[in-house]
Amino acid sequence: VQLQASGGGSVQPGGSLRLSCVASGSIFSIDRMGWDRQAPGKQRELVAVTRNGGSTEYADSVKGRFTISRDNAENTVYLQMNSLESEDTAVYYCNMRGEYYRDYDLPAGFHVWGQGTLVTVSS
Repeated sequence: VQLQASGGGSVQPGGSLRLSCVASGSIFSIDRMGWDRQAPGKQRELVAVTRNGGSTEYADSVKGRFTISRDNAENTVYLQMNSLESEDTAVYYCNMRGEYYRDYDLPAGFHVWGQGTLVTVSS
């Protein structure tokens, strides 16, 4: 299973961006989709996660500004980022956890990360 993220770029404070991440491979199911980020000189942190059943979780710093959503049919997760601040500047990594098909065997678990997409918020 591989993830491909897109949508990063440069934006002014107060602007918006939408990140996308699509999974490919012999996917049986995905129960958890999320986004982490890592700012320069800082540790990677969870930004948002969505689980089967519809539950979501956000970092306090992005609540009310970011929205995570998913398209199960397309194995895709989105992160809508509004009211962006300079502190949101970071490389954003999508990640997914689920199960994949195996030949002549039961599905097995996976937990993979995408390659990262850079978001720069600056005037």
